[in-house]
Amino acid sequence: MTPQELDRAVSELKKLSKAISQEEPPRLSARKAKTVRDHITEAYETLRQLVDRLDPIKDIGVMFDPANPNVVGRIAGIAMVAQPRKSLISLLEDRFYGSGVYAIYYSGEFPPYAGIAGREHPIYVGKADPANPAGKTAREQGDRLWHRLNDHRRNIGKAKGTLKLDDFQCRALVVQTGWQSSAEDYLIHLFKPIWNNQIGICYGFGKHGDDPRTRANLRSPWDTLHPGREWAHRDSSMKDAKPAEQISSEIARHLADNPTFSTIDEVLRTFLDEMRAVS
Repeated sequence: MTPQELDRAVSELKKLSKAISQEEPPRLSARKAKTVRDHITEAYETLRQLVDRLDPIKDIGVMFDPANPNVVGRIAGIAMVAQPRKSLISLLEDRFYGSGVYAIYYSGEFPPYAGIAGREHPIYVGKADPANPAGKTAREQGDRLWHRLNDHRRNIGKAKGTLKLDDFQCRALVVQTGWQSSAEDYLIHLFKPIWNNQIGICYGFGKHGDDPRTRANLRSPWDTLHPGREWAHRDSSMKDAKPAEQISSEIARHLADNPTFSTIDEVLRTFLDEMRAVS
């Protein structure tokens, strides 16, 4: 198309769009109206791309926004990974204030977890919401993060015969109220931990108890692999959500499809690659 032809086409387009916009829209069926809207949207997008090509100044299309929840979640998540890795048992000695995010790591010999044992890849990540939703300081948030990790310590300690507390470590980060959910979302996206409910494999670790007298329920895969919590086994009629063999098979398949991180450097490289695309 020559410049003259483009000028004529743009002039006709301007006249046509003005005429259409000034007319009272006809009464259309919902289906027909949607079709018209879709066609207009498609034409608009095509013209927008033409406008971009005609602009001599490039629009890079990415703007770093530190207030974007996705950005905050990534930064808080990677800051959590930078924290020292401590024994889960040591929580008894180091009670602290604050809410935020955490990760639990496994270094034992339970066969289904061989693919993550001793690596920089958590078996579970989570968050603790503040006691005071308006809390601005760690003290105002309460010791919710410590309590959450201590709950997990007790649950792992009940899994006699399959898990040992000595084989678990954790990292934790106190974050400003309101950002713990974004950080948890990012950590789940990054690590896809096998104990997290969102992954749908060995879920149930974070449950606090079920009463079979009040509602029908299935035993969680975590309690099937790691019997010991009394409330998950007190009802002899309760059935497993999945058999143990299936859970182990799903774990193996998941770890094969989603390679785990061996080192902090690998985690940081992935973080940096993703940050290049964050807008």
